[in-house]
Amino acid sequence: MPGNVGWQGALVIVLVLLLVFGPKRLPEMGRSLGRGMREFKDSISGNDEPEAEKVELTPPASTAPVASDAPPRAESERVSS
Repeated sequence: MPGNVGWQGALVIVLVLLLVFGPKRLPEMGRSLGRGMREFKDSISGNDEPEAEKVELTPPASTAPVASDAPPRAESERVSS
């Protein structure tokens, strides 16, 4: 039966995969397989937003201090760099 693989069969499959693809390429293949399965599951369940896009972005902090009580300058008074 093709669906009945014991621990010996799984060990042989892992060894053959290591010999064919090498130890550096095998983790990359596992990651891409996991991403593909996750995307498939999300598309089946109707979840359109990936987890990476759910993170809110905060605006970067200004490098120059801004005086809150100072009046705004006119265009002609601003210093250009």
